[in-house]
Amino acid sequence: MQESLRDAYKFKLWEKNLLKNGMTIHQIEEVYTKYRRNGEVLFALVNVDATTPEGNKLLPTCFLKGEVVSVLVCLIDRDTRAKSLLLVKQRRVCNGDYIYEQPAGMVDADDRPLDVAVREVEEETGLRVAPDQVKLLNAEPYFPTTGTSDEAIYFYYTELELSPAEIRRLDAQTTGAAGEHEYIQTCVMPLEQAKTRITNVCGLLNIYLYLEKIGKNS
Repeated sequence: MQESLRDAYKFKLWEKNLLKNGMTIHQIEEVYTKYRRNGEVLFALVNVDATTPEGNKLLPTCFLKGEVVSVLVCLIDRDTRAKSLLLVKQRRVCNGDYIYEQPAGMVDADDRPLDVAVREVEEETGLRVAPDQVKLLNAEPYFPTTGTSDEAIYFYYTELELSPAEIRRLDAQTTGAAGEHEYIQTCVMPLEQAKTRITNVCGLLNIYLYLEKIGKNS
């Protein structure tokens, strides 16, 4: 059974934030909703007629995606101390090309962002990490596309010391849920190379937040 958009966690969160920040909502029109196989709302496109506290109209179209996590997985070679990132690549609708990204996923009603981070690393890379191995980089979520979407991202990182053979085994694995249109391949890439190959803004931000964090701790 499909849930209604207005009953969905991400819709309620978005509406609550609008009201908290003083918006007056006159009408919300559901344009399109994409559902998961279990009937839960995955994301939606809506038009909103809303007025700001200053008396201005908001840009009406919003892509509802809700809270998201992104997890930088740093693999440290036990022998050389060299750092590589465990990335995922898949073709994306932005341009049809392969896009290199950090493991990521959406936060749903019963989830904690940390639990989603741990789960997505395993689902997208096959690598199991414990919750205490995954560290948060931003206390409040960041909005990557504020003009057209409510997407809000929590960035995480984990550092894992592995043997060269263990690192090699994580490369070029096929993962993802075909039923959710995920056709993913893992990719182990040196950290410096990843900074030049990733074109996904959130993936790049995850790297620079991580580098800032470890720089402060060194």
